Amino acid sequence: MRYQPSLQLKDNDVTSEAAFLSRRQFISGAAGTMAAMSSAGAARASGQMSGLDRDLTPNSWDDITTYNNYYEFGLRKSDPATYAQALSIDPWSVRIDGEVERPGTYPLEDLIAQFDIEERIYRLRCVEAWSMVIPWDGFMLRDLLTFVGVKSSGRYVAFETALRPDEMIGLEMASLDWPYTEGLRLDEAMHPLTLMATGLYGKDLPKQNGAPMRLVVPWKYGFKSGKSITRIVVTKTQPNTAWSAVAPNEYGFYANVNPNVDHPRWSQASERVIGSGLFAKRRPTDMFNGYGADVASLYSGMDLAVHY
Repeated sequence: MRYQPSLQLKDNDVTSEAAFLSRRQFISGAAGTMAAMSSAGAARASGQMSGLDRDLTPNSWDDITTYNNYYEFGLRKSDPATYAQALSIDPWSVRIDGEVERPGTYPLEDLIAQFDIEERIYRLRCVEAWSMVIPWDGFMLRDLLTFVGVKSSGRYVAFETALRPDEMIGLEMASLDWPYTEGLRLDEAMHPLTLMATGLYGKDLPKQNGAPMRLVVPWKYGFKSGKSITRIVVTKTQPNTAWSAVAPNEYGFYANVNPNVDHPRWSQASERVIGSGLFAKRRPTDMFNGYGADVASLYSGMDLAVHY
């Protein structure tokens, strides 16, 4: 499903959560019929990725928008929904530079106009051992990188997020070296599952979820997916990243979801599913968050207990 939502949608102009789920139920039934008529190989050749979790029911709007880690706006899960509303997001531009053919500062609306916006329903697994399912709207990062032209010297992609001391109350706490930075290997960044999200449930992306544009890498722990991106740099060498700089033994550069490698302070073998109730049974964590069929080949030959 591909569509081009407006950056200026009003609440009464967009699909409601109930209508969204009803529409998905219809589409899923139709997709199942079509799948029975074609082989898995043909589906993959046509660009359909097994990692698009169309069989999962998304969490509610309230779950997704009130339970957040966005430390620039506070340490409690409820803080971003309150304090992120101070963030100014219009206008917004993204600086793209480094090992690219067409560096520059691009207005966000100009970038979005270049690409197909599509619905991607992804599982989110936090390094804190909780999870939810989120219906993002966005475009593939590889389309953006192709648009600016990656030079042959490019090996990694670094991301820098907004730094607004007057708007971000959490910056007063010296928990990280701001601005927040993250990075991917180029092949990870170019993978079809890697998304630049601009919306949620068919609406513009809420500020507490990383408005107006954030990274989403569904097979990695959530801290890899930087919010409110202001700069993208293609580099020759592995970039520094915020959490790895603070605690490299706890937050590695790769941060692939791996139930066999525990965090030093807790197990990663299972996860608490947000919205399932206080006493619900924990869910076993899947390797690569369930996207191994699509991404495991990226790490062939690597010891994932070392390259965590």
